[in-house]
Amino acid sequence: MIIEYENKTVENIFNNADLLRKKLGSMARTAKKRLDQLTAADNFSIYLETRLGNPHSLSGNLKGSYGVTLSGNLRLIVKPDAKSLDPKDLKDCDTVIIRGVRDYHEKKNKWLIP
Repeated sequence: MIIEYENKTVENIFNNADLLRKKLGSMARTAKKRLDQLTAADNFSIYLETRLGNPHSLSGNLKGSYGVTLSGNLRLIVKPDAKSLDPKDLKDCDTVIIRGVRDYHEKKNKWLIP
């Protein structure tokens, strides 16, 4: 799959190992691994079928995005670049947009990487 980023800040952090480690600490390695797994999938549907990182659809202001587990409380937030979240459209989806990383711990729901 093709990886795109929601904005330049997110792109700069994910493309700079030192910045990624500064933001995520030991979870930087896991975040890189998840990006590699996304890249290796031919389309978003195949990635969902692998269940790597327990991808799950989100609701509320993150509707249309998926959370991918980095740790018990950290999620990589990705958005498939598809017309809809219908299975057929996800099979055609070969691009995913990295929105950032959120901390779900104790309902803080704070962006670590915006």
